[in-house]
Amino acid sequence: MSKNYLIKLIEKGESQILDFKFEISDSKKIAKSLAAFANTDGGKLLIGVKDNGVIAGIRSEEEFYMLDAAAKLYCKPEIYFTIQNHNINGKTVLEVTIPKSLKGPHYCKNEDSKWLIYIRKNDKNLLANSVLLKVWKKEKLGKGVYLKYTAKEKMLFDYLLKNKTITLSQYSKIALISRKIAENILVNFILLKLIEIVFTEKQVYYQLLPDITLDDVKNKFSNK
Repeated sequence: MSKNYLIKLIEKGESQILDFKFEISDSKKIAKSLAAFANTDGGKLLIGVKDNGVIAGIRSEEEFYMLDAAAKLYCKPEIYFTIQNHNINGKTVLEVTIPKSLKGPHYCKNEDSKWLIYIRKNDKNLLANSVLLKVWKKEKLGKGVYLKYTAKEKMLFDYLLKNKTITLSQYSKIALISRKIAENILVNFILLKLIEIVFTEKQVYYQLLPDITLDDVKNKFSNK
């Protein structure tokens, strides 16, 4: 049963909730994966599986201790996980399950001893930006959003209708406002469920949620 379960799991391939690791050779590096899963939707790490899905097995029992150190020493707050061992043809694979955290965001310590926040998008661990951090902070506070529908807000909506996406730098430039003001407007648009933030390896941009219309925008603001 364990073998069939693991094979089916591997066949799904790497995704937002599943990652393969050939080995753990650095606690700081694996801390990034733990934090990214905990900060997003949770997920599983399969240790001892190559990127192409080939089962190699863990190379040393030390890998468990490095994983434990990553969660306790290189993540803050500490990240909790569970481990299940799978023995396939004499090779051991560690299935590490990391639940979505309610205590986040979780920082991880990188090679330069800087504490950073990562999220999981598709099959990549990406650095969170200041807009997302502000969204999380406001969501935790549980306060309502107060925002007037001025020319700056209208400019953002009109631009997105025409061009589909916008970056923080683009919005700051075309609206002739500081990055901080642009950030705050984007944050409020996200909290009002009008736009969404999209992370890619190359850049972060913003786009309207599906089927959002001018009436939706006006209704949101008229209720504030």
